[in-house]
Amino acid sequence: MMTATTTINLLPWREKRRQQRQQEFLAILGVAAVLGLLVFWIWSQSVGGQIETQIQRNNYIEAELNKLESEIKEIEELETRRDELVARMKVIQDLQNNRPSIVYFFDQLVRTLPDGVYYTSIERAGGTFTINGVAESNQSISNLMRALEESDWFQQPNLQKVTVLEEGGETNSFVLTVRQELATQSDEDGGDKKKQGGRQ
Repeated sequence: MMTATTTINLLPWREKRRQQRQQEFLAILGVAAVLGLLVFWIWSQSVGGQIETQIQRNNYIEAELNKLESEIKEIEELETRRDELVARMKVIQDLQNNRPSIVYFFDQLVRTLPDGVYYTSIERAGGTFTINGVAESNQSISNLMRALEESDWFQQPNLQKVTVLEEGGETNSFVLTVRQELATQSDEDGGDKKKQGGRQ
């Protein structure tokens, strides 16, 4: 008795299975590529946004720095103007304070002038006065130097030069320097009392 043998060809099924797996692999690759591109796009957008935000911050900081520098410059200009005003006010105040001193000074110049002496010019440089004058004798010049030394308004009288005007005569021209003594209020009051006493 003969038996029948059945033969099954699996090659087409394997080929079909292989092609199906290949398609699935390609689909997975495609999905992965799409996901990768999506992730890259999201990342690039995020980085771009951060860069834009940082640029805006930098621009804001730069604008604020420029504004601050402008304000600092204005403050420096105001301080310079203030210093100039303070210096002017000090000059004006010094002039106002020295105004009565000048009056007393010239009053004392007259009071200390002995007989036989007269001044031809007086120059001032700071607190030092240069006096040019003519004296009838050397003794008159000595009396003038002594009177200046004893005055409360002068200090350090110094005779610079004496010139004989006439050969064989005693008349001399002279140049001397003297410093103004800065007087206090009590000195000024004393000066007033001296003036009043002189008038009496």
